[in-house]
Amino acid sequence: MPSFSQFTTGSLSLLAADPKSSGGGAIVQLGIFLLIPVAMYFLLIRPQRRRQREQASMQSTIDVGDEVMTTSGLYGFITGFDGDIVWLEIDDDVQIRVTRAAVQRKVDTSGGNTSGDTPSHKPDSEGRPASRSTAIADSSDAADDADEK
Repeated sequence: MPSFSQFTTGSLSLLAADPKSSGGGAIVQLGIFLLIPVAMYFLLIRPQRRRQREQASMQSTIDVGDEVMTTSGLYGFITGFDGDIVWLEIDDDVQIRVTRAAVQRKVDTSGGNTSGDTPSHKPDSEGRPASRSTAIADSSDAADDADEK
């Protein structure tokens, strides 16, 4: 009669050789292992490439006279191009040069109040925001008018 240790050793080797019991878990693990890169592609890589394409197309369509915002938050009007350099007028007779890649977005001046100015900042005749001192003077004049009434 076989001993207990011989019986358990033999049945354990038979269980390990059984393809039904261990094969299913390996297929699930392999599926999850292959699903992670696919999910990363659709959640991370693909949207980033789309944003890069949109940014590159926007930077290629900017033209002289467009109001833009740079990656550092400066607003200005494009006054010219010099190769990969963009000349921005950020104030009257104040121009800076930045790389074309530093232009983050175009500013939609027809849509209303996009640059975060308060309503008292009325644009001048060229469509540029009035200087802060002019806006303060305008608001103090309005306050004086209200006090007189």
